[in-house]
Amino acid sequence: MSSWARPQLVSRARVPVARCYSSAATASQSNATPAAVRSFDNQHKLPRLPIPSLAETAARYKKSLLPILNASELARAEKAVDEFVRPGGLGETLQGRLHEMDRTEKNSWLETIWLNKGYLEWREPSMINVNWWAQFKDSPQFNLDQAPARGVVSDVQIQRAANYASSLLSFNDLVNSQTLPAEYQKTTPLCMNQYKNQFGAYRVAEMPRDRIVTTWPTTANYITVMMRDQIFKVPVTGPQGERVSVKAIEQQLRNVVEAVNNTPAQEQQPAVGVLTSENRDTWAKARQTLLGLSPLNHASLASIDQSLFMICLDDYSSDRDIDVSHHNIFHAGNAHNRWFDKSMQFIFESNGRAGINGEHTPADAVIPGRILDELVRNEKNADPAHPTHIQLGGIEAIKFVVNDEIKETIKQAEVNAKKMIDNVDSCLIHFNEYGSNFLKSVKCSPDAYVQMVLQLAYYRHYGTWTPTYESASTRLFLGGRTETVRSCSVDSTTEKQRLLQKAIQTHLEYMMAASAGKGVDRHLLGLRSMMQTPEEQKSALIFQDPSYIQSMYFRLSSSNMSPGDNFWGGFGPVVPEGYGINYAIGKENIKFSISSLRSCKETNSKEFRETILGALRDMKKTLA
Repeated sequence: MSSWARPQLVSRARVPVARCYSSAATASQSNATPAAVRSFDNQHKLPRLPIPSLAETAARYKKSLLPILNASELARAEKAVDEFVRPGGLGETLQGRLHEMDRTEKNSWLETIWLNKGYLEWREPSMINVNWWAQFKDSPQFNLDQAPARGVVSDVQIQRAANYASSLLSFNDLVNSQTLPAEYQKTTPLCMNQYKNQFGAYRVAEMPRDRIVTTWPTTANYITVMMRDQIFKVPVTGPQGERVSVKAIEQQLRNVVEAVNNTPAQEQQPAVGVLTSENRDTWAKARQTLLGLSPLNHASLASIDQSLFMICLDDYSSDRDIDVSHHNIFHAGNAHNRWFDKSMQFIFESNGRAGINGEHTPADAVIPGRILDELVRNEKNADPAHPTHIQLGGIEAIKFVVNDEIKETIKQAEVNAKKMIDNVDSCLIHFNEYGSNFLKSVKCSPDAYVQMVLQLAYYRHYGTWTPTYESASTRLFLGGRTETVRSCSVDSTTEKQRLLQKAIQTHLEYMMAASAGKGVDRHLLGLRSMMQTPEEQKSALIFQDPSYIQSMYFRLSSSNMSPGDNFWGGFGPVVPEGYGINYAIGKENIKFSISSLRSCKETNSKEFRETILGALRDMKKTLA
């Protein structure tokens, strides 16, 4: 990713946001307490996110620089850090401002800073750069060995889409009624606020920064459905939220298919959804143009934005090869039949294969991950407990008034999207030789182990170490999102057997510190955001020193979405020369997705995949 619009702030390329899947710590956190507590009853008990002391952050930051700087670079960087945190120095002034800000923020000092700097000020396209994808495992119940001809929407496709829609409505009911059990890390409550940010959530392209809109309770009675770029408002509950059977939702989807098939090509709507794949300023301008053209466009955009979620019916199927099929969920190959500003758009192919493309701003993927698990678990029992026989409202085609400027902008968006999509090099690993059962049997943390595998693989492939990002959850705190785990440590730069456990322990210690709100990156971001004058920016040598950018130039951006039994996912790289790596550690397997950019001559996802496979096999030998 390229830099933020304002160069005095930390480069956007250094703040991975589409990577915040569940870390190992997060994955073990989402356990409901035995005596179920209402969803948000623990919120008042949660502590606020702490502001680390300058000394804590300085010490941890300097340690993270050890494996990536030479002696002279390290000496210069340490001098800049010491000057920043000295008594009476600029660091103390900024720290004081941060504490003042914390007293005025509803949930935490970081919340607004992170939304703005991590997401909303980012102007490059959300598709690939911010949005994440996940592919569901194929369903025996909804699966065609032989895909129908292109242009056909199949029965199993509609059945699976309706099934998932019904399960999603049930989950939304749990959140609205606060009957989703509160989650805990052992006996300590976790923040549940992000569950309010999924249904009906959407991003609005604006200048100079976007907006994210969330609503709770989310009481819309309709979803939006796309087919061949045509968008429909589709009621799925009664006017008072009355639930209906899966069969009733199936019929609504069939009505959409019939309407699209019966609409002559010359009467079909332009592919407005492609605009959501564009540069955010370009889309913001086009959106304002649309709003100025007609009140109909106001209503149409509002209908899309405020729908509970979106379903994309693709009248084709991708290849069964998992290296190929996930691309359709990642970006559709051409950005058509998608709306990348919706927090959740569920994609169904004609052979029954399904996935989700998620906009990352409102929540970290451990939250939708919980929802996705429920969808797969309920495939055979998706009907509500007491469906009514109420007649659902009719489907409505969402239409736009466009002019030549919008038509031309759509054409250019198609060109730009294709160029960006063709530049993505993405492949998967489904490694079945061992998993968490073996790693736990030799008393090895599965997450920390995989992080060491990635460190070893990168060193073997490139002959050097690199700053590495892994997300850690901070849901132990009110409004908590994530913190960075800097996985490349001085201990992880050795691979011998007697030092492997030490490297793993170092990683775990950083993970625990980050989950406790004591990481480096968010605190430094907060301090930098407190600077008010060019003089302060100039005197903050810690941020002027090249080591600051270098230490956040994450050529390895990674996240853990374990166990990966029901789905697996991925995201794009966060720097042009880097890799985006999602992994999921099952009991007997480990899954990876690996993405990079073809425009970079230094990276090659398939070649790096082979190096990771070699590291997986060789690392096991050190433990056997």
